[in-house]
Parts: sequence; C-alpha cells; structure tokens
Amino acid sequence: MTVKQLMASMTLALGATLLAQPGYTASNEDKKLSFNAKEVASGIYMLQGVGGFTGGNIGLSIGEDGVVMIDDSMPPMLDIMKTAIKSVTDKPVDFLINTHVHGDHIGNNAAMANDGAHIVAHENLRHHLLTKGISSGGKTKDAPKAMLPVITFSHSMSFHLNGEDAELIHLPKAHTDGDAAIHFKQANVIHTGDVFFNGMFPYIDINSGGSVDGYISAQETLIKLANDKTKIIPGHGPLASKSDLEKAVAMLKEAKSRIAKAIDKGLSEDDVVNNNPLSDYHEAWNWGFITTEKMTRQVYKSLKQ
Repeated sequence: MTVKQLMASMTLALGATLLAQPGYTASNEDKKLSFNAKEVASGIYMLQGVGGFTGGNIGLSIGEDGVVMIDDSMPPMLDIMKTAIKSVTDKPVDFLINTHVHGDHIGNNAAMANDGAHIVAHENLRHHLLTKGISSGGKTKDAPKAMLPVITFSHSMSFHLNGEDAELIHLPKAHTDGDAAIHFKQANVIHTGDVFFNGMFPYIDINSGGSVDGYISAQETLIKLANDKTKIIPGHGPLASKSDLEKAVAMLKEAKSRIAKAIDKGLSEDDVVNNNPLSDYHEAWNWGFITTEKMTRQVYKSLKQ
C-alpha cells in the first residue's frame, strides 16, 4: 500500500474513535480488512492493515525463546490480527509491548493478556490508564485490570530473546508522555510507535503530554540509532528507512521554525492558520486526520505552552 492509499483509508477512520471502542460492531466493510505479515528481518515481522484502517502497525519477534509483540490494534480487529499472527507462528504471545496509550495501538490489551501475554509499557502509560481510564461510548470508564501493563520502565529496558538484544527506549513528551520505541540491535530494526508517521503530518497529542520539541527530539534520537540499512516500522504508514525519518524531522523542524517566527510577531493562532505557513507541504503531507490546518494549530499550541 502506498502512502497516498494509506492516507485515504485512514482519513475517515483514525479521527473516528468509534473503531477503538469495545462496543463497536464490525460492519460488512470491516470484514474486508486484513493484516499483511511482512518479514522485515530474520524472525521479525511487520503487520500492516490491508483494505482500510486497522490501527497502528504491529511488530512481532518470533524465535526459539517465544514471541514478543509490539502493539495490538483495536477490538474489532482482534480476529484478523490473530489470523495474521497464526500465519507466521503457532506459538502464543509471551510479551506485549505498548508503544503508547492510544486505543488504535492498545485496544486488544485485555484480550491478549487473557491469552497469557505479559504487557510491557512505560510507567506513564500505566499511570494514564489508572488515572484517566478509557473512553467508551462517549463516556470515560476505568480501564479493565487485564488491560494494564504488568511490567513498566522509566527510561529504558532490554529484552534478550530470540537472539536479539532489543532495547526499549522512553521518548519523553513526544507523541504522548509515555512513548516507547523498540530497537532490535542485531536485526537492525526499529519500531517507532507514533513518534513517526511515514509520509504524512504527525499527530502530536498535546493533551496527553506530547509536544513538538519532544517529537523532534524523539525522531533525532531514533535517527542516531539508524543507518542506511535500518528497517523502520512506523506507527502508521509503510515500512521506512532512515532517509524517510530524516525527511519527516526536517519537515517538522521547518514547520516549527515558521510558526515560531509568526508567534514572535504576535500573531494569533487563527492569524497563523489564515497565513497558511505550511502551504508548500500540503500536497505531500496533508491527510484527513492531520490536515495542514490541524498541523499548524497543534504546532502553534505546543509552542505557546
């Protein structure tokens, strides 16, 4: 799936949180959805949605020590996700890493935990679920106990499984306040979570502790870990390379610079939007959930904090 095709399929779906709610019932259209399992390195797979929006990209490390999974989509996608997993392994998932708190990435936590997976995440993600709960049917309720991470970390932690030294890295105040990226050192693979939207404007969740400066810093941290042969699994979008990530951070730095200059001139948020400082990025980076206007507004709000 190309970036443009993915953007089209995500346009309506990502902004509509209905898909992430436990009470959602799959329609006939949803039954056409599936996950494609692509082996990006020996024993490491990327699961990407086909036919529409299925949530964030999923990672799998499979080997003699067991199965480590990264993110788990949304409740309506549970069956097709399990089908994709079974296409590459008959083993159960031992560890489930959450890259951040959004429902299109951790919506099946409880189901996977009930199947025996041990959930791993940054401590801020568990705190978020315990204090803010989850959204369901337009209301907030307590997160089910089975949904909560049972293993948390503050700065970094390592997995030494399946012939890999895999490091989990906390990326502070980036997409949220609880972002984690996973670096498979031997395989030269990085799963970024949503600190990287490949080929489209990113979502910076300011209300959940994200910031434009933290997002830039997170991407720069990951660039330092990569080389020209690194395979990068983004939170959304096709499999990427170091150069794709460099393009994304260059765009974000320029967007920040332009909007910061407008703020220094005393322009209001609406004034900046009306001046459309990101117009030259519109054709390549705009999409339905993070339009050029929304991108401008979220950067403005972050810089004004």
